[in-house]
Amino acid sequence: MTLRKSDLYGSLWKSCDELRGGMDASQYKDYILTLLFVKYVSDKAKTDPDSLIEVPDGGSFDDMIALKGNKEIGDKINKIIARLAEANDLQKVIDQADFNDEEKLGRGKEMQDRLTKLVSIFADLDFKGSRAEGDDLLGDAYEYLMRHFATESGKSKGQFYTPAEVSRILAKVVGIGPTTKLDQTVYDPTCGSGSLLLKVADEAPHGITIYGQEKDNATWALSKMNMILHGNEIADIRKGDTITSPQFLNGSQLRTFDFAVANPPFLVMSPCCDILCCNVGGHRKDGLAALPGTAHDVERELQFVAA
Repeated sequence: MTLRKSDLYGSLWKSCDELRGGMDASQYKDYILTLLFVKYVSDKAKTDPDSLIEVPDGGSFDDMIALKGNKEIGDKINKIIARLAEANDLQKVIDQADFNDEEKLGRGKEMQDRLTKLVSIFADLDFKGSRAEGDDLLGDAYEYLMRHFATESGKSKGQFYTPAEVSRILAKVVGIGPTTKLDQTVYDPTCGSGSLLLKVADEAPHGITIYGQEKDNATWALSKMNMILHGNEIADIRKGDTITSPQFLNGSQLRTFDFAVANPPFLVMSPCCDILCCNVGGHRKDGLAALPGTAHDVERELQFVAA
């Protein structure tokens, strides 16, 4: 039986209910999306022998189900996720959440019951065969959470998520469409959770090669998971500040791509603000000295993105 979006969304918010009280709403995603990821790749591995994600013994969602009611469920879930992360070089990506955190999940029987209920919610979902042509069910679920969790916590969702309508318009503006080839490249220097890159890539029916960079560690991890959940396991998403530490270089020069899209964090104040107030001569507008070359680097970066 095909899993309906309404059933999936309902289960996701049931899991949010189980986490309420011990943490900020913006942290729900760290636990829910991790379980969503493990459940998805575990189900996919059962039906797709060519899956790029290896699910090792002791590293599957079935192993989590076997822990329901176990007094050490939190610690053992951490170990299951660690095995899956190690097998796929996903350390510091899918193992960010601590399922043995007593401050967030409670102590003793409280943690045991909460995690047992949380695992049971996901155990009732079957992602095998849920991805139909034109209907990326799990990707939609991911984005559903991304749209809502930040709103509940009172934070801006723009740090994580670009609306699909905006993404599709950007794809058309830069020229991505039916004639785009798989060996062409698209890059987002401030990729957040990767939603913009993925929606833009959807406009290329023959495929496109994805690159991105994200400064925030937790959001970078979300982007890596998002790419895998959408079937883009080979997307190259790197961590770091694009302005002060660009990761895509050809020698000492910035690497170029066929297409570039971005929804920059305009409200974020960071050291790069000092860089941006420099003029090309290498002096800040307030008269103080600037780091050699930084103004020129920013100029190149902005010209590159604009292209």
